[in-house]
Amino acid sequence: MAETKPHMNLIFIGHVDSGKSTTVGRLLYETGSFSEQDKAKIQKDIETLGKVDFEFAYFLDTSGEERKKGVTIDLSHEKFVTDKYEFTIIDAPGHVDFIKNMITGASEADAAVLVVDAKEGVMQQTREHVYLARVFGIKNLIIAMNKMDLLNYDEAKYKEVKDSVMKVVKASYSNAESLNYIPISSKNGENLKIKSDKMAWYTGPTLLEALNNLPLPDRPTQLPLRIPIEDVYSIQGVGTVPVGKVVSGVMKPGDKIVFEPSHVNAEVKSIQMHYQNLDQAQPGDNIGFNVRGIEKEQVKRGDIVGLVSAPPTVVTEFTAQIIVLNHPTAISAGYSPVLHAHTAQVPVKFKKILKRLDPKTGQTAEENPATIKQGDAAIVVLEPLKPLSIEKSDVIPQLAGFAIRDMGLTIAAGRCIDLVAKT
Repeated sequence: MAETKPHMNLIFIGHVDSGKSTTVGRLLYETGSFSEQDKAKIQKDIETLGKVDFEFAYFLDTSGEERKKGVTIDLSHEKFVTDKYEFTIIDAPGHVDFIKNMITGASEADAAVLVVDAKEGVMQQTREHVYLARVFGIKNLIIAMNKMDLLNYDEAKYKEVKDSVMKVVKASYSNAESLNYIPISSKNGENLKIKSDKMAWYTGPTLLEALNNLPLPDRPTQLPLRIPIEDVYSIQGVGTVPVGKVVSGVMKPGDKIVFEPSHVNAEVKSIQMHYQNLDQAQPGDNIGFNVRGIEKEQVKRGDIVGLVSAPPTVVTEFTAQIIVLNHPTAISAGYSPVLHAHTAQVPVKFKKILKRLDPKTGQTAEENPATIKQGDAAIVVLEPLKPLSIEKSDVIPQLAGFAIRDMGLTIAAGRCIDLVAKT
């Protein structure tokens, strides 16, 4: 039955320690994906580390380092099924040091749950994650106001924090006022699956109900095949197996494909998702696919797969519309930070600053400015200093978004609006 339900990729975002991993772990437990035996085993493991309050988070934070620190470092993917959807949950790191992994997760997701610590309110990553979610094309956002138990489930305090969060969301989402702001306590399971009698004043949906109410995601099968590669494995007795999410198009066994910018050709032997063979892979599918004709070392994370007949675009430079989110001084031509797009990370150079825009109207405020600073919107020309595959937003919008990072900060984010293809 589960296989007949539509599939959706869901990312949990928000500031570190807001309770994202605990929320996801509790959802898995409430939907039967996480058994009492699993819980007992994890409880035994964490007692040896001297921590007793993290059993649901620990279901996702599987590495030794994550469990010792109590911080999500890498992306975690888990499957769970509701009345309507089969979800693949992406639990994204909130800590600023690990935001590059959050960017990869946002580029894979169909919808997002923003988890806010209701006691702490809006924090640095709250703003950053909301903006990046919008840049990477996530249209559907649910806000989970967590840790209401620490506020004694007080309605007035909920409303106060909700108003401050809504202001942040409004900057990126025009429908901010109509979104769900759900008061929850993930630790205690309040308003996740069953409505909480401790918050009888809240009349909206539970988190699971809100997830079931998400609209069906767009599946652009008519566009050219594009799969950003997350990792590549060499499996004994099988061969080379790249993994990634299908962003657009359709892949079938027997297809002749090309990896760009590695510029390596191969043939698809078989496709798997959740350990089952597929006759074809469509947008939204997180797959591993066995390929004939290449070794593991020939392709890498950051490559994009397309059909040989319609290969991914490799650029020598591209024009982008950006907004400067965080920079201590000013940006001028020649500045060389790191660009994060889909699963790729490459150094880029600001070649030209063509226009500074009025961020409210989008109209040109200044032609050829010498510099741009925090809060400015601009049209710029970027030159990748290593090979990069990216697409125009009006051709394959799912692969046009990017973030620019430097000094441990997300400096800017934007979308590719024009490009010069490598010949």
